Amino acid sequence: MSEVKDAAKRPMKRVPKKKVCVFCVEKTDEADYKDVAKLKRFITEKGKLMPKRMTGTCAKHQRVIAEAVKRARIMALLPFKGE
Repeated sequence: MSEVKDAAKRPMKRVPKKKVCVFCVEKTDEADYKDVAKLKRFITEKGKLMPKRMTGTCAKHQRVIAEAVKRARIMALLPFKGE
C-alpha cells in the first residue's frame, strides 16, 4: 500500500521529443548566406548563434550554418548585434 502512495508522490519524468536536423530531412548540404529568412531561424533575437541542442541540427550542418551566418554578417545581411 505504501508503494502506491510513494509512486503517486513522485513527479512523472517528461521525455523530450527528439529534434531532427532540418537539412538532413530536406537532403541539402548547404546553407546559403543570401537566404536570410532561413538563417534567422538559427540566431537569437540578440544576434547570437543558437546551439544545436536548441535547433536540432546535426554537428555537420551546425558548422555549415555558423559559416553562412558569419558570411551574412560580413555582407551586412544579418546584424552582428541584435536590436
